[in-house]
Amino acid sequence: MTATIERTPAATNAPAVETPRQKATRYVWAGLRIALGWIFLWAFLDKMFGLGHETPTKNAWINGGSPTKGFLGNAVAGPFAGVYHDIAGAAWADWLFMLGLLGIGVALLLGVGTRIAAVAGGLLLVLMWTAVLPPENNPFMDDHLIYAGLLAGLALVGAGNTLGLGRAWAKLPLVQRLPWLK
Repeated sequence: MTATIERTPAATNAPAVETPRQKATRYVWAGLRIALGWIFLWAFLDKMFGLGHETPTKNAWINGGSPTKGFLGNAVAGPFAGVYHDIAGAAWADWLFMLGLLGIGVALLLGVGTRIAAVAGGLLLVLMWTAVLPPENNPFMDDHLIYAGLLAGLALVGAGNTLGLGRAWAKLPLVQRLPWLK
């Protein structure tokens, strides 16, 4: 004897009702997405234009400065220091770093391509973590790893759909053919 599940039209066609807790959760994730997007975009803007927060105007990328030379050339420590010293100031490293900061920041702020932004941002953050091993304030944990975990969470929950263009992005024919672009 097999059990039969009876389905009523109301049960199969009714939209799910969102609880206040679920709605609040969506907005918290969206706020975190926007905040982290701003962190990446601000780093790009400061390094590009030398806004004086971390990068003096004379060291701005548009003024001939290198966004990787200062940190990778002077501040790295630990087992990978030699690797980072070797790439400090290389044009390809500067371009990859700056395009990464810009792309990740814009994608997160707009809520599009959050999966790609999460992977690229996570990789960038883990590389930055390896540049200062061991971290200054903890045997292994620092904000780079926390941000990388946050990026994974943003991608998993579809945080671009709230306060972002994620739903519209997901409807694009290219994104529907290649869902990893969500």
